[in-house]
Amino acid sequence: MLSQGREARALPGRKSAALLKPSSLLVIAALVTAPIAHATQVKLFRTSTQEDFLSGVLDSISVDNLGALRLAQKAEKVTSVDEPFLFAACAYGDGWVVGTGNAGKVVHVAADGSSTVLFETTEPEVFAIWADDDGTVYAGSSPNGKVYRWANEELTEFFDPEQTYIWQLGNDSQGYLLVATGTEGKLFRVDAEGSGEVLYDSDDTHLRAFLPLKDGSILAGTAGEGLLLRIEADGTARTLHDAAAPEIVALAPAPDGGAFVAVLASEASFLDLGKSSSTSDNSKSKNGDDDDESKVEVDESSVATPAGSRVRGFGGPRSEILHWQADGDIEKLWSFKDETVFALLAADDRLWVGTGIEGKLFSFRNDQMILEKEVDDSQIVSLMPGEDGPVFATTNAAGLFRFGTGNESSGSLTGSGLDAKHVARFGTLHWEGEAPTGTRVTFSFRSGMSSEPDRTWLDWSEPREGNDISLSDLESGRYLQWRLELASDNGTTPTVRAVELSYLQINQRPEIEDVTVLDPGKILVPSNFNANNQVYEPAHPNRDGIFTTIATERKRDNRSLKTLWKRGFRTVRWKATDPNEDELRYTVFFRREEDPGTWLPMAEDLEEQRYSFDSTVLPDGRYRLRVEASDKASNVAGEDRRASKTSDLIVIDHTPPSLGEVRRQSALEVTVEDALSPLREAVYSFDAKQWQDATAADGLVDSRRETFLLGEAEGSRLLLLRVTDAAFNVITYDLTRYLE
Repeated sequence: MLSQGREARALPGRKSAALLKPSSLLVIAALVTAPIAHATQVKLFRTSTQEDFLSGVLDSISVDNLGALRLAQKAEKVTSVDEPFLFAACAYGDGWVVGTGNAGKVVHVAADGSSTVLFETTEPEVFAIWADDDGTVYAGSSPNGKVYRWANEELTEFFDPEQTYIWQLGNDSQGYLLVATGTEGKLFRVDAEGSGEVLYDSDDTHLRAFLPLKDGSILAGTAGEGLLLRIEADGTARTLHDAAAPEIVALAPAPDGGAFVAVLASEASFLDLGKSSSTSDNSKSKNGDDDDESKVEVDESSVATPAGSRVRGFGGPRSEILHWQADGDIEKLWSFKDETVFALLAADDRLWVGTGIEGKLFSFRNDQMILEKEVDDSQIVSLMPGEDGPVFATTNAAGLFRFGTGNESSGSLTGSGLDAKHVARFGTLHWEGEAPTGTRVTFSFRSGMSSEPDRTWLDWSEPREGNDISLSDLESGRYLQWRLELASDNGTTPTVRAVELSYLQINQRPEIEDVTVLDPGKILVPSNFNANNQVYEPAHPNRDGIFTTIATERKRDNRSLKTLWKRGFRTVRWKATDPNEDELRYTVFFRREEDPGTWLPMAEDLEEQRYSFDSTVLPDGRYRLRVEASDKASNVAGEDRRASKTSDLIVIDHTPPSLGEVRRQSALEVTVEDALSPLREAVYSFDAKQWQDATAADGLVDSRRETFLLGEAEGSRLLLLRVTDAAFNVITYDLTRYLE
């Protein structure tokens, strides 16, 4: 992942997410047939999906699940909360009340944006907040959790559950205050006097969220095992769903009487399951009593920056939205690969979803997940009903926002950087969509050679209009960024569904990594070669040369090969690549080592990275082969590039070894030598019986001249010596006359 350097962070008006991210490029380069100047082939960056657009930075632009961009609904910041973190919020009169950290303050925010600190808790974090209709405020502090009550401008410590965390507060159908806690996963029921009892004691680490149902039962979600529970008024419970992810972080009522469920496995979670989940089974003794020796130790300093609930080895999405139906069925509505869901709200005939760590607010309706708003550098941690849409609270930085009527008058999207892989010329940007009268769609561009925008990049170009925008005047570079701006003068919104940008890489020279000549007789054939249905004999020599080769089927996938043997043939193979991914053609040349200035063509216009040929047409001697790669098939004449590489020295040897001196000593001594190749094998036979290995006088058969020792066989009438050299030339000598 690219670093976010000082120069990049200093770019005016943008945040670091706009930097180039090669791991999440907007598109995959695709080939097209229509040429641009000086090229037979161009490539395209195409951006057309929601995931593509979300990898950029959006400001006042919404994007639906089909990738359609529009001006977002108006939203305004009500206030910024002067605290490092905001964790919870709820409606309070004509305003709201929020719980913060790290000073444990509870703050009242009025409708006009003014704010007042109502009270401070002894503990540093307030993860849970609840306000009754009569103006009473309850706050759940963490760690060493306690419930505080603010009524008639007086603060009291209302209830102590003797738990580490308090995650949620709220009333049940009978008016009791419910308190969801961790790290022992208990749900408490507290009366108006502050007297509480354990309604349900979970086997899991945290009881993270709950939702009272109309029939008096309670849905509850745990963290550790990710269980969805239904708890009855008498405290009995049953599991409705066991999620793959370890944390159920939020619940919201569904129109059918069921519930929407947010399931989480994310490093950005407010809790750390790295410690607690591994000890949850031991956090209580078998009889249900507290076991002091097994209680989880909590690092209080980690609360504001938790390690999260994405436990080691989990490979699924960071968040999922499920629909639990009243008949017990569970349906998956949506998965977020990278977003962390913190809050749900069912309102205005849709489900609102607040996420982090980039502060995106989505709405789900008609089976579509639509990005409605993005808040810079924040997490949306709480959602509340509002007149024109939800009121949402953010942390890091802490603030409160609300929607207004109508759409924004302007918005922008700065795309992630496009990496052409090499220096490229940029052609034309084409966008698809509509721009009704009174609206505008403009694009600006900049290019550079560094992997993230810095002062060496070009400045942003002036905004350009039109469905087809020429970039021929833009300086060549490896990287390019575009910025889309939507504007409206009359309340309607333009729509952009796809963006295509053509480019042509400056042609690079092919690369040949190695050239290898196989041992004599070795040839390469496809692994699925079957002599019954394929002709695999030497083809007739063509009119352009003397070399007979092996006939192959051009369209067959020959990437998987096996080795066979064919006497007299040699095979050269090579490994070549092209930086531009151009189609390569190859030419093989040869020359004698004694004539280094003359290269003669052996084969031309080869597509495969190997060539087998009949070497018997060449006289004995030492040779070198050269392979030349050309990208002319993908480039016009004059712009093609070539590369070549020469093989090591090879020996062409068709002459068998010759017989030298034969002497009678204690054993028969026979000297054999070869002009070009080392000897590899010598065997002898008496009277046409089984071949026996001849013993080399020096112990190894490895040189061009060897003396062999042959054993005695009294009364033999026939002695044969068969010798093979490294070029597989074989000769048999009759040594019968030397038997006496």
